[in-house]
Formats: sequence, C-alpha cells, structure tokens
Amino acid sequence: MITQTSAVNFRQNLGEMLNQVQYRQDSVLISKDGKPVAALVDARLFERIRRMQGRFDALCQRIETGFAAVPQEQGLADIDTAISAERQVMNKQAPGASAKPRQVT
Repeated sequence: MITQTSAVNFRQNLGEMLNQVQYRQDSVLISKDGKPVAALVDARLFERIRRMQGRFDALCQRIETGFAAVPQEQGLADIDTAISAERQVMNKQAPGASAKPRQVT
C-alpha cells in the first residue's frame, strides 16, 4: 500500500511511518506544497530499484553505442514508423484479446 502524506505530517510521524515501511512493506509518498518530492520505501525494494536502474543504464548505453552512427532524424523517423506499425497491429486485434508485445528487429 502507498500512503501519501505532507512533509510536515511525515516529520511529525516519522517513527510511525518507518514502522509502516519496515514491518508492513508499505511505501510513503511525501509531498511538499502539494507536489510529490520523495518516497520512503523499504530497503529491499530500494535495492531492487537500484539494480534495475543499473541494468537500465547499461541497456541505454548499449543502445546509444549501437545507434551512434544513425543520424538523429533517421532514428526518430524509424521509431515513428515502428510505433505506427505496432499500433496498426494492436488495432486489428479482437476486442478483449490480450496484447502480446512484438519484437522489432
């Protein structure tokens, strides 16, 4: 469960919020002036997020390296073409059918 709270309320109830996260594996979204500014999550979830971020960064680097020679305009046009093709496939599927992601090569 995700609890939303203001920064002032969070500061006043820090111990209770820590218990929520530690023992119930809840998360707390902290807002300041009505805008989300931080989140409190349990340490295991945070570690998973950090690992995923590392894998995402590595993937982005591989993609950047692989397409370094492709001019930006051509790359964006290729992306638009792939998106249009995928949307056509999705629109042709029967209503209620589960969408299966296609591998674009």
